[in-house]
Amino acid sequence: MSLMKHSKMKYSKPIVGALAALALAVGAASALAADKVKVGFVYVGPIGDHGWSYQHHEGLKALKAKFGDKIETTHVEKVSEGPDAERVIQQLAAKGHKIIFTTSFGYMNPTLKVAKRFPKVMFEHSTGFKRAKNVSTYNIRFYEGRYVAGIIAGKMTKSNTIGYIASFPIPEVVMGINAAYLGAKSVNPNVKFKVIWVSTWFDPGKEADAAKALTDQGADVLFQHTDSPAAMKLAEQKGKFAIGQASNMGAFGPKAQLTALVNNWGPYYIKRVQAVMDGTWKSGDTWGGIDSGMLKFAAWNKAIPADVVKLAEAARDQISSGKLHPFTGPMKKQDGTMFLKAGEKISDRALSGMNFYVEGLDGKLSK
Repeated sequence: MSLMKHSKMKYSKPIVGALAALALAVGAASALAADKVKVGFVYVGPIGDHGWSYQHHEGLKALKAKFGDKIETTHVEKVSEGPDAERVIQQLAAKGHKIIFTTSFGYMNPTLKVAKRFPKVMFEHSTGFKRAKNVSTYNIRFYEGRYVAGIIAGKMTKSNTIGYIASFPIPEVVMGINAAYLGAKSVNPNVKFKVIWVSTWFDPGKEADAAKALTDQGADVLFQHTDSPAAMKLAEQKGKFAIGQASNMGAFGPKAQLTALVNNWGPYYIKRVQAVMDGTWKSGDTWGGIDSGMLKFAAWNKAIPADVVKLAEAARDQISSGKLHPFTGPMKKQDGTMFLKAGEKISDRALSGMNFYVEGLDGKLSK
């Protein structure tokens, strides 16, 4: 019998009660779904890269552990920088995500374009420098960790040759190379750096080839600003040392990894999503270093002598306290031009636009 055709039909009290309970349950479920904050993430690599994207995804996991069913998260992996990024960010915004984290430098302009179309959505762009009313930027002072790791590398190298696998010649990468070199040079005046640019963030094959080429040229310690553990694996195979990138890569090189620079995104993500929930979110810029806890170190390799550990920890603590800045004058560019006077510390603005090698580095900076 159709209920629609017999609208005047009388129901027993149990049926009325059941229908009322059902309505309440449906209403409660709808309200719960409406109250959830939808959080989106866009990754340049796969979450299995065990580097950059992997560590951002660890931040997403920290979010879920903190907020549970108060949030709903979506992540999209392996999104190339450019038109694909704009399309993915647009889709997340259109599907009701209240805050979207775009986690690669090349997502900067796509993020800004989509943000204009969705003024009520909040966007967070990692490693960028352009902001808007609904676009914040955030980053980690990786150069601080690279300076400390440079000290270790400078002491541990026997060949006095350190290899560096670089992705793209953006300021973040350039300042990292310079900082690692300055750290190594501060304890080993004979050290030399060899840099290979691979023009990719994640390509295990290219990264492995670069690592092999560097070790063939005499490098016995490897740095990287790329995302896979390929270099760490090769260092382990060849009996060389390496510095892990973005996450603890020790599982891929238990003997090779001297330490790793670990990106700790979770607390930042929790703070920013909480601000959305509280209605206090505002656009701004965050650039956290060792002191903020956003940059951590994996355990020191047991092969590092105690006196070298002491040097590294002293530099780490002095950077954290503000007593030491890796870029303190007198300092010259590769061409001999003075860019920092004695005692002068580089400004954040100058760091953010760094497009030159410091004096002593060999080779030309890739364009």
